[in-house]
Amino acid sequence: MHYRITAAVHHRHRCHRLSGIEVLINIIGHRAAVSSTSSYLFNLVGQFIGCQALQDQCCHILSTLLEAFKSKPTKDNTFVLGEQLQFLVSKLVACCLPSETDRELSDVQSSRVLSLLHQLTVDSDPSLYDYIRELDPFPEIGCFDGIRRFHQELCEAYSPRDHFLKFVKRSCYLPQRVLLWSLQTLHKRLLMGEIIRPENNAEDAARESKYWHCEPEIVSAVWKLVGICGLNDANSIRALVSDFISRVGIGDPHCAVFHLPGDSSQRPFSRPLNLGNATEVSFCTDTGISEELLIGLISLLKKYLLDDSVKIIDMTSQALRGILSTERGQRALLSFDSYERSLIAVHSKGINMGLVEKFLMDLERKSKAETISLEKSSLWKTHKKTYEMWICPLVYSLIGYSNDTILRLCQDIVLLKAEVAELVLPNVLVNLAGRKDLSVGLCKLISSQVQENIFIESNDLMKSIQVMLDALNELRLCHVMERALSSVPLKREGSKYGGPPSYSSKSRSLCEKSKDSKVTSRAMVMSTSLWEKVYWISIDYLVVAKSAIHCGSYFTSVMYVEHWCEEHFNSLTLGSPDFSQLEMLTSQIITFEHEGNWSKALECYDLQVRSAPGVQRDGCLSNFSLEHSQPTFQNSYTKSEDEIRQKKPYKGLIRSLQQVGCTHVLDFYCQGLTSQKGQFQNDTEFTELQYEAAWRAGNWDFSLLYMEANSPTSRQDVKNNHFNENLHSCLGALLEGDSNEFHSKLINSKQDLVLSVFHASKESTEYLYSSIVKLQILDHIGMAWDLRWVSSPCEKIKSCPVERKIFSEPIIPTMDQLAWLNMDWSCILKRAQLHMNFLEPFIAFRRVLLQILSCEDCTVQHLLESASTLRKGARFSLAAAALHEFKFITAGMGRQHATSSICCLGRLEEAKLLRAQGQHEMAINLARYISHHYQLNGEASNVYRLVGKWLAESRSSNSRTILEQYLKRAVEFSEINSSTDKKVMARQCKTHFHLAHYTDALFRSYEERLTSNEWQAAMRLRKHKTIELEALTKQLKSSTKGQKTDYTVKIQELQKQLAMDKEEAIKLQDDRDNFLTLALEGYKRCLVIGDKYDVRVVFRLVSLWFSLSSRQNVIDGMRSTVDEVQSYKFIPLVYQIASRMGSSKDGQGPHSFQCALVSLVKKMAIDHPYHTIFQLLALANGDRVKDKQRSRNSFVVDIDKKLAAENLLDELSSRHGAILTQMKQMVEIYIKLAELETKREDTSKRIPLPREIRSLRQLELVPVVTATFPVDRSCQYHEGSFPHFKGLADSVMVMNGINAPKVVECLGSDGHKYRQLAKSGNDDLRQDAVMEQFFGLVNTFLQNHRDTWKRRLGVRTYKVVPFTPSAGVLEWVNGTIPLGEYLIGSLRNGGAHGRYGIGDWSFLQCREHMTNEKDKRAAFQKVCENFRPVMHYFFLERFLQPADWFEKRLAYTRSVAASSMVGYIVGLGDRHSMNIIIDQATAEVVHIDLGVAFEQGLMLKTPERVPFRLTRDIIDGMGVSGVEGIFRRCCEETLSVMRTNKEALLTIVEVFIHDPLYKWALSPLKALQRQKETDEDLVSNFEDSQDEYEGNKDAARALMRVKQKLDGYEEGEMRSVHGQVQQLIQDAIDPERLCQLFPGWGAWL
Repeated sequence: MHYRITAAVHHRHRCHRLSGIEVLINIIGHRAAVSSTSSYLFNLVGQFIGCQALQDQCCHILSTLLEAFKSKPTKDNTFVLGEQLQFLVSKLVACCLPSETDRELSDVQSSRVLSLLHQLTVDSDPSLYDYIRELDPFPEIGCFDGIRRFHQELCEAYSPRDHFLKFVKRSCYLPQRVLLWSLQTLHKRLLMGEIIRPENNAEDAARESKYWHCEPEIVSAVWKLVGICGLNDANSIRALVSDFISRVGIGDPHCAVFHLPGDSSQRPFSRPLNLGNATEVSFCTDTGISEELLIGLISLLKKYLLDDSVKIIDMTSQALRGILSTERGQRALLSFDSYERSLIAVHSKGINMGLVEKFLMDLERKSKAETISLEKSSLWKTHKKTYEMWICPLVYSLIGYSNDTILRLCQDIVLLKAEVAELVLPNVLVNLAGRKDLSVGLCKLISSQVQENIFIESNDLMKSIQVMLDALNELRLCHVMERALSSVPLKREGSKYGGPPSYSSKSRSLCEKSKDSKVTSRAMVMSTSLWEKVYWISIDYLVVAKSAIHCGSYFTSVMYVEHWCEEHFNSLTLGSPDFSQLEMLTSQIITFEHEGNWSKALECYDLQVRSAPGVQRDGCLSNFSLEHSQPTFQNSYTKSEDEIRQKKPYKGLIRSLQQVGCTHVLDFYCQGLTSQKGQFQNDTEFTELQYEAAWRAGNWDFSLLYMEANSPTSRQDVKNNHFNENLHSCLGALLEGDSNEFHSKLINSKQDLVLSVFHASKESTEYLYSSIVKLQILDHIGMAWDLRWVSSPCEKIKSCPVERKIFSEPIIPTMDQLAWLNMDWSCILKRAQLHMNFLEPFIAFRRVLLQILSCEDCTVQHLLESASTLRKGARFSLAAAALHEFKFITAGMGRQHATSSICCLGRLEEAKLLRAQGQHEMAINLARYISHHYQLNGEASNVYRLVGKWLAESRSSNSRTILEQYLKRAVEFSEINSSTDKKVMARQCKTHFHLAHYTDALFRSYEERLTSNEWQAAMRLRKHKTIELEALTKQLKSSTKGQKTDYTVKIQELQKQLAMDKEEAIKLQDDRDNFLTLALEGYKRCLVIGDKYDVRVVFRLVSLWFSLSSRQNVIDGMRSTVDEVQSYKFIPLVYQIASRMGSSKDGQGPHSFQCALVSLVKKMAIDHPYHTIFQLLALANGDRVKDKQRSRNSFVVDIDKKLAAENLLDELSSRHGAILTQMKQMVEIYIKLAELETKREDTSKRIPLPREIRSLRQLELVPVVTATFPVDRSCQYHEGSFPHFKGLADSVMVMNGINAPKVVECLGSDGHKYRQLAKSGNDDLRQDAVMEQFFGLVNTFLQNHRDTWKRRLGVRTYKVVPFTPSAGVLEWVNGTIPLGEYLIGSLRNGGAHGRYGIGDWSFLQCREHMTNEKDKRAAFQKVCENFRPVMHYFFLERFLQPADWFEKRLAYTRSVAASSMVGYIVGLGDRHSMNIIIDQATAEVVHIDLGVAFEQGLMLKTPERVPFRLTRDIIDGMGVSGVEGIFRRCCEETLSVMRTNKEALLTIVEVFIHDPLYKWALSPLKALQRQKETDEDLVSNFEDSQDEYEGNKDAARALMRVKQKLDGYEEGEMRSVHGQVQQLIQDAIDPERLCQLFPGWGAWL
């Protein structure tokens, strides 16, 4: 019947055929309401509702159907109708909409439709209301008034945001016209700020979605809309979507990979496979297509059941019938919910292989007749074909060779639907690659066709390259996964992920018991080991890499280059560097542009232009420098490669001149180039550069001397949109008020940009982000039109150009009217995070825009703000240009008295710029000039502070001047304003800090002078002179008259000298004391007022208190600080502060240091019990060392501390009695658990917990000890502010190790299970705790510095909580695997080396060889030759998408760099491969077992003489460039930040090292245990005979060495940061050092 209806040509015939359907419905009655039937009927009839002649009949049929629903209302019926409601209502609404030609509909025609609409909405069953709410708003047309009111009442509680999200979910199934109407309604809401609220809880959103500043759901939804913008007739939709994209803005601009929120979880390939207990997994691909893909395929086919074409419905039905007749099809059906299943299941009658065979025979007969042979290159060629025309026949022909039933059943539908073809192409190739019965010829044939027709430079169908790259990646995954699973390790306890990741499309889930998935015989398993290449298809990988760059897939390209290098050099290395002149110039240009050093780039381009034309290098990788990282899309058949290469330096020059800010020179240079007729004609890129220069310079009369004749831009996915040309026209039209020109250009430009974003590869991050910034520019200019030329509000929404209007008088907007624009701009500024490539174009555009709007005040403010931004982004020449313009405008404004404060700010910014450029003297002089000649008002304190700070840094004035004239006056000026405004407070805090910091430095230098050897010598001399004076005085009395005169003269001289010396000493001491008082007071004020400098100030204060605890003025200062400063600021140092309690040398009494100290600890414990009391309990347990511990002497027990802690806990019990009781209970349980005796045979097994430990009930007042929760500044820890302890799991896992640590699961009240490691033994966990504390503080500095923050450099930390000197708990780092375990397996005989190092020695052979040979250097060389590094496979196995692979490897390299530098500074040793673990999800490394620090590694029996672990495997993981590039640069950045914060870090180390409980020296026993040369039983007899510990000498030495490293001293010589890193890398990879290491360390690994 459906075929007949479709075949009917005239509507009368169609009407006749539809009556048949009517009759049928009447016959089958209520059975018509069955879901699959009604769904089909709704779709069929719905199609013809649009035809006016059939409308009545269709409405009648639908009414009858609805009656059938009503007669037998069931839950299922409601569901069916609910699902169909959106489709039906949108069809009916579309019928009532006035068409473009006919603006009004006759009432009669629409009455029937409206009554049906009423039946579906207003008169419907209340059970449908939920579905009605989800309907899109009804259009604002009179006939819908009643329905619209009803709908609005229902939707009152339904937010526009929720509506938007629901709409996007359905968007891919909506007809185009309805889509447009709904989107226009939502667009209105967007413009009113109802969907994306500006910076709505941006902080939370950014945290949740990793740097997107909107809610994650909104971001994902907007990018889903981008997906529907590729349709051929979606132009109007694109214009609307563009505003959604611009409001969402960019994500993290410093992230190399473009991620949408929650992206990685959606990727089918990035889920690691949990192998359970399986020791062996058969990697089975003989079954072909995976279940996941099959479900996707059936869902697509389900969508085609509602297609407009009956032919497609028929084909789909047949394909579904075939698929559902197989066992796999039936299994896939189970994963659909009941409603979807009822729609699909109707096509099958259960498993029927006979039917499948019949279908396959028919298809084979048909395909033999229709298939084009694979040998014909016309099948593969893309020239002059659309994407659909290319992919459908190709996949159709390929399926002919496949032996997979499901794929073959889809053969027909593939020919008509590109979507299915694209979905199955990778699987078809995998299937062909896995067939052993096919001749090798097929692989060769496919390889040659792909290389000759797809991976060629003239292929302009980018999508074909992209699809082929994806298919190749799928083949690579087969290869990788077979290798990865060839020797699956046992699932490691404690890893969230057991073994390698799953390759979901190929491996079957292990629990399936059904017969076709259980494959035991290896013969059936596809073997990729016979493949000639990793990707099966035999192509030159460099050719593929070049094509990948061509379509913007940069990470894919890097991956292919690495495979090529491995193939050619037999290891992961690049060839030797090319130092030829032109090669060097090009690579220098790339570096300079990447780093934003445009003046240097300008010089290089100039050199390139000056060298004779035609000498340029072969343009392989030079594409990178073309548009930062934009794909090159020149049409190769219109321009030869040479031509492009010759023009490149000229364009580079133009870009560099623009970035340097030489507008005038640029103008003349462009004119000069243009006048050379012919060379740059029809060059779109050159035209764009000229238009850009014109709009930036405000040159509106600019028009090209020649217009483009016939530039071929008809291709779909050309990304060279005419953005700058359109922007120039829009700005010109905005100035003149030419509405028609403005709106048409604006909309065209938006549409082009959205289309280019749709076609762009998701790997070209910078291109995507710069396109979003361009869309934001267009959004802004659209807003500006409404401010300058007031127009009707609907005009901004209409996507069709309005009638030509020229307005007479523009309006000059006020500052209030500009508020919305300014707010938007500040959001954009915040999001761009000083990424100048995105920010600079916007800054330039905004300057031009504000000048057009002729709003002087706003322009002046913008110039000042942009000068500051450009300075911070190191674009000094552009900042200078902005300041120059600023001065020019303010001078012209003439209102000198009114603008003096803004002028002053401008001059101050100028001084800061001079300083940033290194002109210190000039900056200081200018700032001084400002302080004398300008009305400073609120800026006075700032100016004086800056002059004082700069003078102090350049040491160009004496301390008295700096203090009295500048820093003290800055404080006085800042104190004048006593408001509590945040900015004022921040300024006060800053001035106090700089004064305190400077006086502290002076105090230190005076203190050093008073304790120096020279001063001591002077004191001895003075003593000697005093004795001499006394002797002379005695002699004077008994002398003769003549001698008396001589003696008197001598005595007077000596008295004079002594008086002068005494005066000098008193003055020095007074000054020192004054400086100390000023510093203490300044630091205190700084802490009271603000929190910017908390970390640095708290550490320095505590350090001063500890080192000067005998001085009464320090104690008084400390008491007042404790009273006035909030206690949370001292929490980072709670452990060190509490450790000083009970020290007998501090003296007793109410005014003693101890008294002040105890009051501070008490205040912290009362305010923040959960962050303080655990430390106090650990101190109170200071003497609890397990009896069986082999050497009690290895722990320092201080009874005074124990008593002090116990006394304080007793005092606290009145305030926090209940908390204390519960905490003690929990601590006891953990100590028992840690000290639990286990047998040797229990290792690596689960054992049940004893009842006494297990029976602990939940403690609602105690947090889970390893959970991290923030310090509450208000001291109110309400219920739910932390996860509390709910008990321990019933069993623990006993780990391998001397002291058999136990892994236990602690249950938190938040539902999480926290894995913890309970440890007891000879290692003092207090050391690990202190090192983790140090790492945390270094992370604070790395986050506060721009260069390290944008690289996300940091050291991964975990919580360590000591309970006694020998027992405590560590947070278990989930989802990690020790490097050693990945590389060589837990038994040291397999791992990745076993899988990939075929033919190499085993680890144990290497170790044996190293141990036995005398000549270590030669032995090491031999081992390295026979043991190749394999770490780079970690990333290839686990991160299967190239972008993921690249990003995780980048994270790994950065993480190794940061932890190596930090580890080196603190002298972290014992870095064998089991002490470094790697996170399998993020690839960051984590260092564990931190007991050997401060260079104790040199005290080991075999000294560890390398600064950090940088062995060949670690370097191999960094990829083809090894330690060069990323690793070296990140080391330099990390070290540079640490050297800059030298003082703060030294203070921290000082506080740590003088911690009386921290034992630095490594006892001989511990040294032996670290390198277990001896038997464990012998060790237990060996008693440590160390005497009473003298910590201070060790501490001083450790501190001095840290200071030397931070000063850059290596081997006694001072080094620059670059030189120091060079030396350290050299030392770490030096074979001479590595070969001498302890063999167990595995220097070859």
